[in-house]
Amino acid sequence: MLMAELSRSSGVPVATIKYYLREGLLPPGTATSATRAEYGEGHLRRLRLIRALVEIGEIPVAAIGHILAVVDDESASLHVMLGAVQYALGPHPARPAAAKADQDWQAASREADVLIAGLGWTVAADAPARTLLIATLTALRRTESAPPGPSLRAYAEAMAALAAVEVASLGPGSHAGGGARVALAESAVVGMVLRERVLVALHRLAQEDASSRRFA
Repeated sequence: MLMAELSRSSGVPVATIKYYLREGLLPPGTATSATRAEYGEGHLRRLRLIRALVEIGEIPVAAIGHILAVVDDESASLHVMLGAVQYALGPHPARPAAAKADQDWQAASREADVLIAGLGWTVAADAPARTLLIATLTALRRTESAPPGPSLRAYAEAMAALAAVEVASLGPGSHAGGGARVALAESAVVGMVLRERVLVALHRLAQEDASSRRFA
């Protein structure tokens, strides 16, 4: 297909496709003349993945380049590939400069470590979600008005069950390659972001219902 057809099929404007080509995010097509090139299904899959990363994941172009490099590296396991996607998704809270002297941060860090170890989870020490959890627990410690709520482990166990179903639904086995890896990465972006929004929405709806039953 020519670039105009690639644009129609992917929903990505021609100018944006040309930008992705210049940035190396999209491989060049097969030249048919000095000014024309043919593009295939691989280009369409790649554009759909880039679009998911940009529009749904809100990931900057620089980070997308790293993700695509991992997707293209078939020696990298699917676990590594999915990790590259997840780690690129925000938010990315910064560890405070004086974290070692911050008693609330240290206590929250210990709480997170005990939880992760107790659940038997395999999580990297530099996982952005771990820092996000510690930052949130630190804020809770400093907010005296925050109600106790369910235990942290109860939340974690519920998330573990959901995560197991999500990962199992992603499809190809550990040796998926080519288009299957691109499709898997796209599914992961859509699933990670949109399912989180669904969980937030359901949580808030359930809270409204519980409040109505108890206080209305």
